[in-house]
Amino acid sequence: MSEPIIDSHYVAIIKTLLQDQQWVYPRKKSQEEESILALERSEQAKLALAMVQWCQRDRDSWQVAHALFRILQRQLPFTLQEILDILKALQTNIFLLFLGMNRIPFIVQNYLREHPSTPELEDEVEKFCRLLESQGSSQRKCATKLRKLFLIDEQKSPILLGEVWADTAIQYLKTLSRSDYQLWLYLLTECTSIAGGKPTAKWLRVTRGYRNDIGIKIFQQCLLDWFLLVDRPRTQPLADWRGNADLITDQNADILKGLVWLCADNDNPAIARTLSQLAVSAYRKVPQIGPRCVKLGNACIWALSQMPTPEAIAQLSLLKVKVKFGTAQKGIEKAFLHAAERAGISREDIEELAVPTYGLTEVGLRRESLGEFTAELVVTSSRSTNLRWFKTDGKAQKSVPQTVKTNYAEELKALKQAEKDIQKMLPAQGDRLESLYIREKTWDFATWQERYLNHPLMGCLTRRLLWQFESDHDQAVGIWHNGQLCDRGGEAIAWLQDHTKVTLWHPITASPDIIREWRNWLLEKEIQQPFKQAHREIYLLTPAEDNTRIYSNRFAAHILKQHQFNALCAQRGWKNKLRLMVDDDYPPAFLPLPQWDLRAEFWIEGVGDEYGTDTNEAGTFLYLATDQVRFYPLNSAENHAHACGGGYGTYGIETSEPIPLSHIPALAFTEVMRDVDLFVGVASVGNDPHWSDGGPAGRHWDYWQSYSFGELSATAQTRRQVLEMLIPRLKKIRDRCSFQDRYLVVEGDFRRYKIHLGSSNILMEPNEQYLCIVKAPGKSGGSEQVFLPFEGDKTLAVILSKAFLLAEDSKITDPSILIQIRQ
Repeated sequence: MSEPIIDSHYVAIIKTLLQDQQWVYPRKKSQEEESILALERSEQAKLALAMVQWCQRDRDSWQVAHALFRILQRQLPFTLQEILDILKALQTNIFLLFLGMNRIPFIVQNYLREHPSTPELEDEVEKFCRLLESQGSSQRKCATKLRKLFLIDEQKSPILLGEVWADTAIQYLKTLSRSDYQLWLYLLTECTSIAGGKPTAKWLRVTRGYRNDIGIKIFQQCLLDWFLLVDRPRTQPLADWRGNADLITDQNADILKGLVWLCADNDNPAIARTLSQLAVSAYRKVPQIGPRCVKLGNACIWALSQMPTPEAIAQLSLLKVKVKFGTAQKGIEKAFLHAAERAGISREDIEELAVPTYGLTEVGLRRESLGEFTAELVVTSSRSTNLRWFKTDGKAQKSVPQTVKTNYAEELKALKQAEKDIQKMLPAQGDRLESLYIREKTWDFATWQERYLNHPLMGCLTRRLLWQFESDHDQAVGIWHNGQLCDRGGEAIAWLQDHTKVTLWHPITASPDIIREWRNWLLEKEIQQPFKQAHREIYLLTPAEDNTRIYSNRFAAHILKQHQFNALCAQRGWKNKLRLMVDDDYPPAFLPLPQWDLRAEFWIEGVGDEYGTDTNEAGTFLYLATDQVRFYPLNSAENHAHACGGGYGTYGIETSEPIPLSHIPALAFTEVMRDVDLFVGVASVGNDPHWSDGGPAGRHWDYWQSYSFGELSATAQTRRQVLEMLIPRLKKIRDRCSFQDRYLVVEGDFRRYKIHLGSSNILMEPNEQYLCIVKAPGKSGGSEQVFLPFEGDKTLAVILSKAFLLAEDSKITDPSILIQIRQ
């Protein structure tokens, strides 16, 4: 591009300005600048263009740029050509772009007040807008102001092609009339104009005006259609290094964020559910990058916190369990506090009161009459439901009647939506119930009955759990059975009153005999608990821990898969950071226990020193080595250790002494140790049959062998106790099964098999040969029809599946298994 030719008159003025030595910012106007501002406004406009061209040629003319900035503050009569020249110049000089961009909307606006727009001006403004949008959020705000000055056609929509939702939205906009499109255009461009974690009052006032003109119902339906498409892979790859099929462009993310903000005053339950799904999609981890779009997820949480409906709070409860990203958890907690403050109740009450019923009129049952048919939506477990149909004469129907599909389509859709919602919400509420242990939550009997026992949804969980009841003179443990609360003898607990204290029963408060009686009672009545309660592991101090006094080595020296461990930490409420092979320090995984003013720490470190072998492409360690478990005061200084090891310490910060294990409350100790046992039991490489070679270079073969077939943990010991009760009830395999130390032994037609009760790995006799069986994705074993006394122990189900398979090894057809058995 040739250098611009500047009029000699304006060159002289600029050179005079350059002789001024008082250019350090900030400063008062110099005499030269005062004389410039005294010129006619048309002359000032021409001088401003000359200054822009001078700075374009001489990028170090800071003094000229400073004077230019002052001139542009004035309302000057620029010609069309001068505006075009300024726009072109700013696009070739980043310094000028950042200096002058905020004045361009006013310059263009002043011109359009007196002159009609031209295609040339619209094209140049659009080029300028595209450049601004590539720079950042504040620049996009300027682009929004410019676009609103024109009626730009649909080809220049601020929505960028390349994402399924965006492509769908653009196609929809093309079907609109010019006036309707203009409303959407103004709304969408406003969505690109604001940064930050929440909208301003002015922004909401302006955008709600556009939304209301579009029509609330039309707007809602568009969002319901578009938001559900955000989770789909891109239709066009990104041009930069982030060309991942899961990513959302920054500009589209800003538009989505703005649309989400506009849901804050909505009371439509479908919108609340959709925002929850969108948040899960936004926080979903993308390999090598992290969460897809944090600002979009945060916007969803903010909008849910503002929505005036219990359904929104229920969706926050769901997100609290499903989304484990640290920033999201902080936002969810803040949202709960805001909703509680708005309602004038406590944080805990808002979460309990907001649990939806989804139309259930009785515990676990919704019944609706649709013409000559009756639908019954029945909750069958913590994760499943059944939608049944009956004629007026009570005759069951095999499928949805055709007349219902034809005449009651909306009602049928609502029923199926409720079924999906229940299947999502029940597991989340089960996790919330289990978390009450470390909060030592109590209720009065009247409140507990309303919110838990008789609540149509929560009752599906709470009526399968054991509860502790206490008054001034009486106490009992009971469960719902045959329409009443009974003790373990089956007798009704008759003395309960509204003020009776209720807590979730924990087996650490009972003797082994009582625990055994409750386990037998649940098995006899075939009551499946939503999580381990009667069969919950109890962890007491060992002699070794008495000796070490301030730490436990019970779960030290294990090799864990780091990403699986990190996911489990998030699921159980522990705080943890992924360790990278870098020169940096990390705190241990830790669990805050505010109820006891404690912090539990699990010391871990990365394993290996070969980048690319012991790490993934991003440098994240694939495996961790475990060490001590310790307890500290809640707000004491955090320990840190190098990512690659070297020992934990506070390193110059005021230190805190660990609390002796004997001083830790029994309930806190057993729940923390149970979590750590879970981390090891699930994430250990010893559970992975593909690690039988010892992993990278065979370095961990000894560990894999010792874990896969070693001593049983507390969880595995509980598993053995459950199997000892279950196996005699299984006619198909009971005569072929026995127990030997840490194994379930299965007599097959070809060989004798020993299934380890901790890892579920298998040895074959007579030569202790390892048998590798990997469950095929989506396939279930024979244990699916076996009653299990609690939900959630996948290893127990795997062991039973393998037992059913191996008891009839002569019927096995899988060649990968057969070749091992017949060697």
